[in-house]
Amino acid sequence: MALIVQKYGGTSVGSVDRIQAVAQRVCKTVKAGNSVVVVVSAMGKTTDGLVKLAADISANPSRREMDMLLSTGEQVSIALLSMALQEIGQPAISMTGAQVGIVTEGEYTRARILNIETKRLEKCLQQGKVIVVAGFQGVTNTGELEITTLGRGGSDTSAVALAAALRADFCEIYTDVPGILTTDPRLVPEAQLIDEITCDEMLELASLGAKVLHPRAVEIARNYGVPLVVRSSWTDQPGTWVTAPDRSGRSLINLELARPVDGVRFDTNQARVAFLRIPDKPGIAAHFFGEIASQDIDVDLIIQSIHKGNTNDIAFTVLKPILKQAEAVATAIAPVLCSHPSREGEEAEVMVQQNIAKVSIAGAGMIGRPGVAAKMFIALADAEVNIQMISTSEVKVSCVIDSADCDKAVAVLSQAFEIDSVTSQSDISITSPSPDSPPVRGVALDMKQARLAIRHVPDRPGTAARIFGLLADHNVSVDMIIQSQRCHVIDGVPTRDIAFTVTGMDAEAAQKLLQQNAITSGWREVVLDNAIAKVSIVGAGMLGQPGVAAKMFEALAQHNINIQMITTSEIKISCVVNESQGVQALQVIHAAFGLAGSEQIQIPA
Repeated sequence: MALIVQKYGGTSVGSVDRIQAVAQRVCKTVKAGNSVVVVVSAMGKTTDGLVKLAADISANPSRREMDMLLSTGEQVSIALLSMALQEIGQPAISMTGAQVGIVTEGEYTRARILNIETKRLEKCLQQGKVIVVAGFQGVTNTGELEITTLGRGGSDTSAVALAAALRADFCEIYTDVPGILTTDPRLVPEAQLIDEITCDEMLELASLGAKVLHPRAVEIARNYGVPLVVRSSWTDQPGTWVTAPDRSGRSLINLELARPVDGVRFDTNQARVAFLRIPDKPGIAAHFFGEIASQDIDVDLIIQSIHKGNTNDIAFTVLKPILKQAEAVATAIAPVLCSHPSREGEEAEVMVQQNIAKVSIAGAGMIGRPGVAAKMFIALADAEVNIQMISTSEVKVSCVIDSADCDKAVAVLSQAFEIDSVTSQSDISITSPSPDSPPVRGVALDMKQARLAIRHVPDRPGTAARIFGLLADHNVSVDMIIQSQRCHVIDGVPTRDIAFTVTGMDAEAAQKLLQQNAITSGWREVVLDNAIAKVSIVGAGMLGQPGVAAKMFEALAQHNINIQMITTSEIKISCVVNESQGVQALQVIHAAFGLAGSEQIQIPA
């Protein structure tokens, strides 16, 4: 007999008929010999209606009263579903988040779960009852017992947290799509169901169009080893399994306040190749990395930084034993790609550096938490470690530094993030779901970002810490971060450009903040570009497979889509392109990796 937590979203319980259908599904699961805890959202558009009611009363309602109001939506759902179960002969009891014992911090509208008291749950399960729990809500552990809500994705978070606390065998997330798809079916109707995906891959696909799983829920699943399965509440299809590593020894105290970083990694066996002043036009990255792949050269980090004029820089890292081979390819192809000098009259240049190391912080908890990257940069600055390259993803930040500083960097990062042990690159725990995993699992598109470029930033320890510390202090989350490879001397000071992406709603405020600090901090202009899109490929199977990046770049080049920025992690490659070409970029990359199927996924209205 298994203990299963099931979560049903708003559309799954959007009417009396749907609630009765859910009751039948739950009852069927119990009759198969399982114990079941059900977490439900508010019916259909109930929450939207409550928000509108509040807006009709007050232009600026208090967050406390909003939580009191919005928490009522789920209470309707749980009572009706419990009645429906009882009506068909299945003992059931409904409980609010407070009655269950979901204890949260005292942040109204966006509380995080501290712990879950499971005694009452376990007693009801032993009595053979189905427990129907109101998702999205909890209660503070203060004497006032204030009701709180968990914010976006709160019902998913409630369900996975309950599964972790009860040590459930697995957690089922029922929604209106058949599972995790290779991309957004509204943009690519031929998107296909993924049978199995790792938590790491799922976290990197946090911006996937269908948004069927919130990153907070995946983070808890990853941290506590909870297997997830995403299924349609409209069919009996098997759905998608999201696999998690075994982390059964982790404490359930401060459940959602776990450290954002759970590992520090380093690699001293890398060298850097930088391709400076190459033409900024479609096809350059495709041609270059196509040649690299044809020589079976496996590339690690890839950085393409923005630059003024009609040229750009691309840098990448490789293992030292194959550096000579990579350098030879770069040197041979440079005259072909750069047959004409730039309008500044500068020739292309290949620059090689061997005395480097890569240090990284990794963890599921860094998604959406401003200040994690800044904390890394501050720790390195305090140790007087200069950063030469930066590459980011949803779950990892990597910096290339001088190899002589590696031990010092690892020590200060371990101290800053309270990490007891570090891992060399050869011991990376990211694994493919199966030995024959495809190199790319899915393609994601984010059209809601803007890019800020800070020109002529002093190239010295502490500069990145200053920039991203400022942003973190003002609660601005940063996504992609790129540091240019070209160095310019301004008034005797070596400088570089730093570019990064933020959500569009934060862009103007971030630009203003950085401009206000430009004179005191030593940088020049801050340029904002709102017309960008970020397209990404994700797959644990791309590890150790040369040519994946080249295939992505070639697909874009064939459709004359220029790449403005590139950043990578072990299982993700992201490109910034013009906003007007974002959807097309998603579609051509999806097709290039053969992810489309012959049948179209039908999503209920």
